[in-house]
Amino acid sequence: MDYFSSAGFDTNEKTISTIFFGITLRKKLKEKYGSVAMVAGASEGLGAAYAHALAREGFDLVLIARRSEQLQMSATEIQEKYGVKVSPISCDLSEPNSLQRIVNSIGSIEIDFLVYNAAQPFIGPFLNQEPGGYLKMTTTNIITPLELVHYFGGEMITRGRGGIVIMTSLAAFQGSPFISTYSAAKAFTLTLAEGLWFEWKNKGVDIIGCCAGATTTPNYIRSNPAPSGWLRPRVQTPDEVVAECLQKIGKTPSLITGWGNRIASFFMRKIFSRKLAVAIMGITTKKMYRVDY
Repeated sequence: MDYFSSAGFDTNEKTISTIFFGITLRKKLKEKYGSVAMVAGASEGLGAAYAHALAREGFDLVLIARRSEQLQMSATEIQEKYGVKVSPISCDLSEPNSLQRIVNSIGSIEIDFLVYNAAQPFIGPFLNQEPGGYLKMTTTNIITPLELVHYFGGEMITRGRGGIVIMTSLAAFQGSPFISTYSAAKAFTLTLAEGLWFEWKNKGVDIIGCCAGATTTPNYIRSNPAPSGWLRPRVQTPDEVVAECLQKIGKTPSLITGWGNRIASFFMRKIFSRKLAVAIMGITTKKMYRVDY
């Protein structure tokens, strides 16, 4: 302890843990990126976990979700728990004017850190959903994140600092039968994040594509997936996914969270043939979600 004191370090236990283990993210995130974070798709699950994690690090928040009552409850809870300012915005991100509604709502607030977590899946045979449903999915999963990243990322580039997380999925790495449109959209946002990581890495703006596997979000629990075999990776909690992502932003263009997911992805991408990987995805999804096809 005397060494650290003489070197000018605070020698309390929390600081020493931070030096060696990186337990505390406050200095890195808040000082590097700024003071206001926006989370799109924030009312529950991964979005709520991001909101709590960023509020815990001292960020003021702009939270966006479709269900206004649940969003307001979440905003009030976070504000009271962490003492940060929280601005909830009720907005359906499947609508084509989402960006303009958000920009009008925040006024002069500058967004320093953006998390795009909103997603709209469809599970089942491709032809079982009407074209209008796919258009809404495409807007939520591709168009709106593209617009938000372009607008707020552009402002970050102008200021010379910022951070962006785009939530994607293990389904992005190969064709995924019975969630074909969803997996295609996640492939788009993953490669978008990776490309922008290189374009922006020397301009003070970090971006990461966070690839999560099965996660115990309310949507996942409501889908009531059946067991899919002993090779299936352990289901992660939202807090686990968020902690890994916030540790890795600025260090890598993309991240697969969870050791089990990384091992499974290695086999799917490096060991198995493309044909086999797609077949495994189809068999697994059909079994998990009891698809009658």
